[in-house]
Amino acid sequence: MVHGFEPRIILFCCQWCSYTAADLAGAMRLSYPPNIYIVRVPCTGRVDVVHLLRPLEEGADGVYVSGCLPGECHYVSGNLKAAKRVARVQRLLEELGVEPERVGMVYNSASMGPQFAQCCRDLTDRIRALGPMYPSVSEPETLVAKEAVSR
Repeated sequence: MVHGFEPRIILFCCQWCSYTAADLAGAMRLSYPPNIYIVRVPCTGRVDVVHLLRPLEEGADGVYVSGCLPGECHYVSGNLKAAKRVARVQRLLEELGVEPERVGMVYNSASMGPQFAQCCRDLTDRIRALGPMYPSVSEPETLVAKEAVSR
């Protein structure tokens, strides 16, 4: 773990469940780390592989997708499609020598404000433990890893 490191995490949230849970957490005045950058999407099924990889290429330390609970997707199977894409990206990262835990899928319902806030704290702790995606851009192995992710 790098001292003083605060990870930058992109969190794609379904507008029907997870984004509403984030709203509820805010309405309940529950805090979660400010380094979580929420991107609201109509459905997590719209989050493509490139949406998961591009933030890592651009300097994010982690990218997660927060979808509806299994069986509760507003669009029936969007969260299942997202989970398959997340798994595909995790396998790709592992092949490239990057920690697959930097990308993941979590599930929340609209009424899970406290759980959403805790999930954000857990994600931050998880990524913080991994350290920065690019510790120093001048290190040769970092340049190789960044180039591999951008392919």
